[in-house]
Amino acid sequence: MTDIPKAPKLARTFIHPTVSSRNVEIGTSCEILDNTHIEYTLLGDYSYLGPNCMVADARIGKFCAIAASVRIGAPNHPMDRPSLHRFTYCPEYYSATATRDAGFFANRRDDVVTIGHDVWIGHGVIVLPGVTVGDGAVLAAGAVVSRDVAPYSIVGGVPAKLIRRRFSEDIAARLARIAWWDWPFDTILARLPDFQSDGIEAFCAKWDRAA
Repeated sequence: MTDIPKAPKLARTFIHPTVSSRNVEIGTSCEILDNTHIEYTLLGDYSYLGPNCMVADARIGKFCAIAASVRIGAPNHPMDRPSLHRFTYCPEYYSATATRDAGFFANRRDDVVTIGHDVWIGHGVIVLPGVTVGDGAVLAAGAVVSRDVAPYSIVGGVPAKLIRRRFSEDIAARLARIAWWDWPFDTILARLPDFQSDGIEAFCAKWDRAA
């Protein structure tokens, strides 16, 4: 039985040896688990990716929890062309003299998925290109997210639809002002009891300086 490396107790960025990556920027204290592929992506501080994920062309915020087998930025085929097949944009796979369609791939790179801070993405979720997911949102397991998701809302299904809001619009606005994900982590730890309480009104009253 092969020993699997484990993240250290004091969290530092941990990338499993089986992870493959290309053109990525990874923040502090992140975790990327086995057999995940990530490319053309920014992964914010303290965010983690479960095993067997595929992530491309994405900007992911801080403190995001991403479960196993999630696909973010699943690429589209060219539906307006005579053929959907890759020979139209990767002809070099089939011909020594043909060159790849650089414009097609530039458009893919520009069709970025934007995921806010403190987002929870459940097992097996697919997020399509160009989607924006707001802070504090929850994408339920198995969802196919083809449209933008509002902050602090819970969506699920195929295609994903609103299940309910986590908090009222007023609470969501106050949490956005607090922006606790930008606090120094030592400050977060010092205020840990407040994070461990279900009293969201009290949390906002205590830390929303604009109130």
